[in-house]
Amino acid sequence: MNWTLIVTLLFVLLFVRIFWAHVKANNARGQAYKHLAPKDKLAVLKECLLNDPTETNLSNLGYFLKESGSDQEVQSYKPLLEKQLTLANQKAGLEAWDELYVEQSKWIDQIRPLEFDEAESALKEGDKKAYIEHSLEGISRLYSDRAIEEALKHLEPDYPKAETLLLSYRQLVNACEESRADEKSLEALRKKRDAWIENLLTIEP
Repeated sequence: MNWTLIVTLLFVLLFVRIFWAHVKANNARGQAYKHLAPKDKLAVLKECLLNDPTETNLSNLGYFLKESGSDQEVQSYKPLLEKQLTLANQKAGLEAWDELYVEQSKWIDQIRPLEFDEAESALKEGDKKAYIEHSLEGISRLYSDRAIEEALKHLEPDYPKAETLLLSYRQLVNACEESRADEKSLEALRKKRDAWIENLLTIEP
C-alpha cells in the first residue's frame, strides 16, 4: 500500500503543523490566514489544493505566487483537476485515486517551501544551526517520497542525523506498502508517522 494512499485514507496531513492544519480551504482569505507569515500562507494554500483540488484553491495559490513575485505557473495543475472529475464520474477504485494523489503531491512539491529560502540565507550568514532548523521545517512540508528523500540527502553533509532520518523514512514507506487498510492498521501507521515527524523536527547537536 502506497504511503500517500494511507494519508488519503486517514484524512490527515502527511507533514503538517497543528496551527494551520485546521484552516479550511474556503477560509484562505479569512482573518486567521491573513495573520500568518508568508511561509505559512503558502503551506496553507498548498495543503488546501492538495486536500480539496478545486479551481478556487488553484486560483488562490496562483494569486499568492503572483503577489509574491514568483514566476511559478499553476495552469499545469488543471489536467489533474480534470482527471479527478473523470475518476469521480467513473467511480474509480482506490488504486486510481492513489496514482492521482501521487501526481498531485509531486506537482505540489514543485513549489518549494519558503523555509528552504530561510535555510539558504542562514547558511550564507554562517548560521549552521538555523540552516538545519529551517531545512527540517521545509522537509516537514513536503509530500512526495522523492522530494523528501532528496532533501534529506542534501542535508546529510551538514547534519549526520539526516542519514538516519532517511533510513527511518524508507522503513516507514515500506511499512505503509505492506499494511492493511483496516482501522487498527491505519492507526498504527498514524502513530509511526507522528513519531517520525517528531523525530524529524527534533534537532540533535
